[in-house]
Amino acid sequence: MKLLDLIHRWTGGIVGLVLAIMGLTGTILVHKESWLLLPHAGDALVTDPAAIGAATEKLLAAEPKAQSILYASDRSALHQLRLPKGAGAYADQAGNVVTRWQSQWERPELWIFDLHHHLFTGDFGETIIGVAGLAAIVFVVTGAMLWWRVRGTFRFRLWPRRLSRPAIVMQHRDFGIVMAPLLLLSAVTGTMMIFKPFAAIVIAPFGAPGAALAANAPAKAKSGPLAAHPDWRAIIAAAHARFPDAQIRLLALPRKPGDPIAIRMKRAAEWLPNGRSTLAFDAVDGRLLAATDALALPAGTQVFNGAYPLHAAKVGGLAWRLVMTVSGLALMLLGSLTVWTFWFRRPRQKRPR
Repeated sequence: MKLLDLIHRWTGGIVGLVLAIMGLTGTILVHKESWLLLPHAGDALVTDPAAIGAATEKLLAAEPKAQSILYASDRSALHQLRLPKGAGAYADQAGNVVTRWQSQWERPELWIFDLHHHLFTGDFGETIIGVAGLAAIVFVVTGAMLWWRVRGTFRFRLWPRRLSRPAIVMQHRDFGIVMAPLLLLSAVTGTMMIFKPFAAIVIAPFGAPGAALAANAPAKAKSGPLAAHPDWRAIIAAAHARFPDAQIRLLALPRKPGDPIAIRMKRAAEWLPNGRSTLAFDAVDGRLLAATDALALPAGTQVFNGAYPLHAAKVGGLAWRLVMTVSGLALMLLGSLTVWTFWFRRPRQKRPR
């Protein structure tokens, strides 16, 4: 147990700050749509394919360098236009730009998202977060084992009685065991999205993990060069005709010659906010080349696709958002107090007499 306690304390002292940042930023992002105070953000969602097609046509005519459109959803009635070099814009559902930016630093929801997912350092930061997620899983398991031997002293406290090391350790131990299920869920689902080998272990009981993860790849389709004026209304109408019960969530323009126009849709039974039902259209004439129905994907794939909506509280309404808010705040509190006690309230070594 001494070795276990040593590993738990040292790892927590090193990784605790990253976990505290993840908890705080994750809590803020769970409620992103609620504090995105822009004109028309609270409008009723438009689901008519003709109206969506007209707005798409208007936006892409005004912004020919656009890379993609993230369409309005039930929680935010604004389309998000993504442009090169981090620029972008929000538009209402009629295709009128509400606000625009030249860098992610002009929009708090964008740089907070980057901090939460990449620590502002791209793929390297994402790897660090994945390692921190694995460490969080180890913390929950080892913390439960260490708590068990002193379970008779359990006292639930949201905050330590005093900011002394013994009081913080007691609060950390007892508060952590109560929050353990939520913390484990957050850590497992977050790490699944970063490390595919870990995700393969989690979804292995539901079928061949390799095939399940590969099934999420978009269908291969060869396209001609992008036409000067694609018929966006016809393309949007064809997408809705293929999946009548679905909402269009994302339209991505070709990045290089030969790439098709890609559309992602969310069918009614899907949890993933942007859906995994994908369509590929020929960039020359708008002809449908391939389509993938998310509800027909293997069971393991659908379990993997459920990780993000659970992690980011994109399913379950306000009740689940509040649950994940508790999880994020708990992670922030435990991580920050761990760093504080480890680096600034370490017990003094007794000098030999």
